[in-house]
Amino acid sequence: MKKRSILFLISFILSVLLLAVAASADTIISNSKDWRDVYSVMMYGPMIQHTPKFLVSDKHGPLLLDALETYENIIAFSSRDQPYVVGYETIITGKGFDKVEEQKFDNMNLGIAEIMPDNVTDYVVIDDAYGYNAVAVAPYARLSRSYVLFANKNNIDDVRDVLDSRDVDSVLIYGHVDREVHEALERYDPEIINEDNDRFANNVEIVKKYREIRPHKQVVLTNGEFIESEIMSGAEPVLFIGRENVPEKIKEYIQSTDIEVGVLIGNELVGTATTVRRSVGISTFVKFAQGARTRAGGISQVEGLDMFPVPKVVLMLEIISVKYNKITGMVEITLRNDADIAEYFRGTYTLKVGDQEFTFGDEDVMFIDKNDVKTMVYQLEGVSPEGEMTLDTYVIFSEAKNALEFVIDDVFTVEVIEVSDDALIEITKVEYDKVRGEFLVHVKNVGEVDVYVETELVDVLVLGEKVTAGAEEVVHLTPGETAPGSIRLELSDEDLQDNPLVHVRAHYGEREDALIKILEGDFKISLKGLDVWTYLPVLLIVLLVLLILLGRKKCKSCGHKNPRSRKKCKKCGHALKK
Repeated sequence: MKKRSILFLISFILSVLLLAVAASADTIISNSKDWRDVYSVMMYGPMIQHTPKFLVSDKHGPLLLDALETYENIIAFSSRDQPYVVGYETIITGKGFDKVEEQKFDNMNLGIAEIMPDNVTDYVVIDDAYGYNAVAVAPYARLSRSYVLFANKNNIDDVRDVLDSRDVDSVLIYGHVDREVHEALERYDPEIINEDNDRFANNVEIVKKYREIRPHKQVVLTNGEFIESEIMSGAEPVLFIGRENVPEKIKEYIQSTDIEVGVLIGNELVGTATTVRRSVGISTFVKFAQGARTRAGGISQVEGLDMFPVPKVVLMLEIISVKYNKITGMVEITLRNDADIAEYFRGTYTLKVGDQEFTFGDEDVMFIDKNDVKTMVYQLEGVSPEGEMTLDTYVIFSEAKNALEFVIDDVFTVEVIEVSDDALIEITKVEYDKVRGEFLVHVKNVGEVDVYVETELVDVLVLGEKVTAGAEEVVHLTPGETAPGSIRLELSDEDLQDNPLVHVRAHYGEREDALIKILEGDFKISLKGLDVWTYLPVLLIVLLVLLILLGRKKCKSCGHKNPRSRKKCKKCGHALKK
């Protein structure tokens, strides 16, 4: 028998033994439609030697109980506002269970943190806006007996109050969190894992920490979009694979380790898992079902896995036009990002004109802001635009610069146009307004035609994380006119020190819907001074209030404050001094 097969058999036997032990334990059930509640219960159960389970629908409430023994102690943790089953304790008792308890929570994540056993002194902090981060840290948190707290700028005071009330040995901040969270947790000297907000690079780092404790040669393969019992068990670390593409970071990491087996949870990613097996050479197994909880006939049936979805990033990048400009000799490819988050992309293209083929693409990863349109241009030599022209496209994209996992793989008919573009600009200075928390990139139209400009800042260090941000609006400039493009990005004094220069990229052109020219460079930041005219109304109001308060006459007889114009006290009639 091959070594890998033996290892997998041993792992399978151990998993069965673990499940057998778990089946005999008392059970805690999450009765909530909120994924954060489900996750918190799955983390908490093993801390108190209870097997954690969760409901996925209202019908699931009684069905889940069929797989349990009536002598077990059952604790139901129910959401006060979003339970799947109202009065779940009554239903459990009606099923013949004698030892039943139901607890209700407004905020289950913080509520559980307050009742956590005293020997739990390590914490992992993540932002609940990124569900995949919760999935990534779950195995390490289980293995290290750490509790995962969800923190953002709105609830950080409550999170800090919970931590202040307990003994804390360590805090790990994982992934991107708000500036307010960093500042509130500084007192705990937290370890930080955030490789430029790249979820795959972060995933690799947390798997490394897991394998330092338990050098397991088997991993779970998933995409971080759902909670499932094995993922949450801590029995093996979780590695992310994309739906359509395996990021290089994951391939490189697997190839650099002695990992031999990958267990795919669910069957939606079978194609990508096959790519993993072929490209990195590990055995891949698929877990897609579980035994039925109720028997139907003489043959034992199977059911789908209990999975609870977590928020996932919805990306919507598309190519909306492809044109060849005969005057400039350029291919113009226009992309639109309809998502509410910025995205990064890199394209490889093949232009086909009769028997001719021209392959070209992006040397670097490009940025497109949320709900924005961007035109990329490529200079080609020797194109004879006669007859039909088509473009084969292969664009990989994602929300993280170094983790391009989604793919546009399509063929487009190329429209031939004849349009000149004589736009010409220069970037004169870059200011930062600390009051408004925004950059002002000043651009001058040095050409002879009207120009449209959209500016962006590339790889600005914010809290040690590289951030790319774009202007909120396209600026229109007439010949000779100078105006700033506004880019909102909050920087602290430390951030400003970390950025002696910023890299500015300006997309511009005569056509607002086709900014086909690019100007970029590195610039020093100058701090914008106080604009007196902007704040003059506020200053006048403050001055008027001060005059009213400080300009009153105090009566020496009764102490009443009178308007300065009065000669006698309004209250007691005593004469007032001038």
